[in-house]
Amino acid sequence: MWSVPAEHEADGVFVMINVVIINIKKIIRKETRKKEKTEEREICILRETLDFILSACMSTHPNEFVGLLTTDKGARNLISDVIILPGTHSSAFSAYLREDMIPLGMRFIGTVHSHPHPHASHPSARDMHVFARFGKCHIITFFPYCESCWKCYNASGREISLRVI
Repeated sequence: MWSVPAEHEADGVFVMINVVIINIKKIIRKETRKKEKTEEREICILRETLDFILSACMSTHPNEFVGLLTTDKGARNLISDVIILPGTHSSAFSAYLREDMIPLGMRFIGTVHSHPHPHASHPSARDMHVFARFGKCHIITFFPYCESCWKCYNASGREISLRVI
């Protein structure tokens, strides 16, 4: 505890009150930044984009489907489009993108690909490698490609929520 000489006791109280106010402001700023980061991290996908993904996966079955997820310029966390690159290879066991076909300056938020087997909803070791290199949001769909036949993962392979709007 501070010891304040009697002649400056009022000043000391003023200083202590200022210190408390400054600390409260720091706490409020810190909590506000946490809230902004949490809100910023929420990623959404348009219903029609998800419907396109599920339809494309069903069309390529029994082969895998793969594409890049992109967002609108004004809404960085709203997945609005799927880009299918020229030269994309797909088989019943794998699908891969040709990185040299990604247009210069193209911004994408992640990837989407399908697993033709109904019990393969989790990322493989190869998927984890791709996740780490291609954005922060990765969708895996699986047979039979219905409304609930997909999951979303972050770059570390941890399942995350993706709100459909």
